[in-house]
Amino acid sequence: MRLEAAARMDVFRKLWAARKLIVVVFIPLFLLPLPLIHPTSEACCAYVLMVTAVYWVSEAVPLGAAALVPAFLYPLFGVLKSSEVAAEYCKDTTLLLMGVICLAASIEKWNLHKRIALRMVMIAGAKPGMLVLGFMCCTVFLSMWLSNTSTTAMVMPIAEAVLQQLICTGLADGHTDSETVEAPEDDSAASEKEEDNLDKNQLELLYHNNSSVCFKQELTTLSEVQCCKGNGVEATSNLTYIRHTNGLLPQVAIEFPNVKRIKARRDSQYPTKRDHMICKCLSLSITYAATIGGLITITGTSTNLIFAEQFNNRYPDAKVINFGTWFIFSFPIAIIMLVLTWLWLHFLFLGCNFRETCSWSKKRKTRREMLSEKRIHEEYAKLGPISYPEVVTGVFFILMTLLWFTREPGFVPGWTSLFEKKGYRTDATVSVLLGFLLFLIPARRPFSSSSSSSCRNTEAESDPMAPMITWKDFQKLMPWEIVILVGGGYALAAGCKVSGLSVWIGRQLEPMSGLPPWAVTLLACLLVSAVTEFASNPATLTVFLPILSALSETLRINPLHTLIPSTMCVSFGVMLPVGNPPNAIVFSYGHVKISDMVKAGFGVNLIGVVVVMLAISTWGVPLFNLNEFPGWAVARNVTGGL
Repeated sequence: MRLEAAARMDVFRKLWAARKLIVVVFIPLFLLPLPLIHPTSEACCAYVLMVTAVYWVSEAVPLGAAALVPAFLYPLFGVLKSSEVAAEYCKDTTLLLMGVICLAASIEKWNLHKRIALRMVMIAGAKPGMLVLGFMCCTVFLSMWLSNTSTTAMVMPIAEAVLQQLICTGLADGHTDSETVEAPEDDSAASEKEEDNLDKNQLELLYHNNSSVCFKQELTTLSEVQCCKGNGVEATSNLTYIRHTNGLLPQVAIEFPNVKRIKARRDSQYPTKRDHMICKCLSLSITYAATIGGLITITGTSTNLIFAEQFNNRYPDAKVINFGTWFIFSFPIAIIMLVLTWLWLHFLFLGCNFRETCSWSKKRKTRREMLSEKRIHEEYAKLGPISYPEVVTGVFFILMTLLWFTREPGFVPGWTSLFEKKGYRTDATVSVLLGFLLFLIPARRPFSSSSSSSCRNTEAESDPMAPMITWKDFQKLMPWEIVILVGGGYALAAGCKVSGLSVWIGRQLEPMSGLPPWAVTLLACLLVSAVTEFASNPATLTVFLPILSALSETLRINPLHTLIPSTMCVSFGVMLPVGNPPNAIVFSYGHVKISDMVKAGFGVNLIGVVVVMLAISTWGVPLFNLNEFPGWAVARNVTGGL
């Protein structure tokens, strides 16, 4: 019996190991009777859609590879010609993304993101509550322009350095960390005194960038705490940092093998439970802030780009979605969500004593907080004075934003009105132009000698005409998998339109016509929020957009009333590490458990849905004219019915 049970378990293990291959092979075979029994365009398109959706949700194959399924199945089933499918894989948003990545490469190459983050944290201070809020603000700002994944990978090592300073200082201080000290008038004297009492802990941030989609950035901390005696506590420990990766995400496990304490604690890595709560709160705040920041701009996250391109393709006469209108609608949402998320995390991990955790008074600072503040100032000082490439990058950043805003602001004529032919210039035109110039402009200040140059880059120092960015810099950050994934979504949408599947789906949803618009929108938001917890955000939105568009046309609801909230809510997959890459990056640092993410993420998800519903029911109504079924949707509905 035991041998039979062991054999069965061995078979189960082998089947589980081969589960992805089983899904890849058997799902197409299992669904194949649909187009064979009903050889219509709608059935063939539905077959391709279901196979691609299962591949995306199960991640049996890489997302980019699954996005190529329509490229060969549509021509085989006669839904679209091969040339027509190929045209869907490169759209206007692809060029928009390429221009933004050029700017992001320059920001990362010249450490402008680190300067911005450290400066904002310096302003916020080292009090736990204000420290969390400072990191959230800088993460939101960076995530507006960079991808959520790269922003999290950039900010987390900085936050980890601050957290390690808290942990190391706590081990040295013993149980005196809860006592407040008077801030001395002479900062230099205080620094000397602190250095005499504590061994120096040297923290260095080492960035290891890989060419994969999820950028590997690992924090290496080299510190050795020797004999620390004080208040009857003797701690002798070597801090060992074990670094390993799973190929995509950085993982940092920290061990304190020889720490001897009077009280045995369950979490020996952290001096106190409060320290552990601070680590949890700060880590989770960064991934949530990255998600919030990605909502603000069209280029902030890939789901926004998918929505914009699919909406403009489906409704070409609707000139309502651009950088300006999206920003006006989403910026208040982000501000409200930022404040409410900070309050929720503070209540959950730090309690309700805001006076203690958010005070800017120097007299209420603990010794550890002063040391953490000092560490942040030291990291900022290492950057030196602002360099010429940073200035150029900042100018391009501001220029790109202004040109996006003023292209077609709506309330006044934009700069595109200066041209005779209308409709030729989009946000992609601006981003590609400025991104192209970054390959031409030298990184060294003109008419400056090599000795006086402020450029801190070996490549630029060796070559006086070296540009701001190179093609390698661009390639390192360009998420080609996302580009193909977005293209696969466009191909699916085109197939649904040509085959008539979207019209058929809309007719099946006619029983929902009795529901008010806000109820339809709420159901759509809750549905996509639940699905995106287990599936990738772009794949979820790509599947739901055609369905929700057809539903809106059938119920004669303004499509924006359902599509915009659904696009935003698809980013709220924040309850599990698999929900999105920023969650996985933060989880890999080891400060939070899955139970912590579920508990905190549920509150953030609920906050997001409520705020988005509030926005679409208030200031979204006059901004997008949501009270009436628009003419451009009527024209699309009539054409689809014919």
